[in-house]
Amino acid sequence: MYCPKCGLENPEDAKVCLSCSQPLPVPPDMPQADVRTSALAIWSFVLALMGLFTFMITALPALICGIVSLVKISKSNGRLKGTGFAVAGITVPVVFSFFILPMMLAILMPALGKTRQLAQRIICSTNLSGLGKAIVFYTNDHNDAYPSTDGWCDVLIKDCNVAPRQFCCPSSDTKKGQSSYAININVAGKKASEIPPDTVLLFETSPGVNPAGGPEILNADNHRGNGCNVLFAGGQVKFIKYEEFDKLRWNPE
Repeated sequence: MYCPKCGLENPEDAKVCLSCSQPLPVPPDMPQADVRTSALAIWSFVLALMGLFTFMITALPALICGIVSLVKISKSNGRLKGTGFAVAGITVPVVFSFFILPMMLAILMPALGKTRQLAQRIICSTNLSGLGKAIVFYTNDHNDAYPSTDGWCDVLIKDCNVAPRQFCCPSSDTKKGQSSYAININVAGKKASEIPPDTVLLFETSPGVNPAGGPEILNADNHRGNGCNVLFAGGQVKFIKYEEFDKLRWNPE
């Protein structure tokens, strides 16, 4: 601050001139810098609140906006505010996720379990369909006769190039060398052309070696007791519900 009388430069906080004791003029107040709230911090908070009602779909944008806004606020030299909004936008999704994730898992797990069961049922049906085609090839080479109950699985593997895994329902505990499917003892060894198409040919049963039999060994355990896949003499494969088991045709006569 220069003295208006003697021209001496005085310290900024001096009230009078150090040389001539002349009162120094009071400097005008400097205008303060404009301080505003960070828009990103506000968006971070809004997105975090929206996440509470959208199963945290907006949680990631809220976190990103919150982190970026904190960085900008710290570098603004006081020109930006809104730290509280930014911190809330980061904290709310993190805290809420500890509550929403278990809830979402509880909702999704039954649906995922049902999807897995359906996929296993489809694979099981595909296995039986493939075995049905192999039996057709077998009958073409054996005077129209179905395989007998004596080693019918081994015969299809040897003569029709059937992979052993095709005898295993994926939802069963079938071991190597066993079959999840049995041949209907009432049609085994008989001519295919003499069997009505709605007669049971192969069906799901407890794992065994070359299993054969009738309704007494029909098993719905592979699909939680809901039913089982059945291959009919006509070549079609159907999933038969447990309550419809008594409607199946086992005897071709």
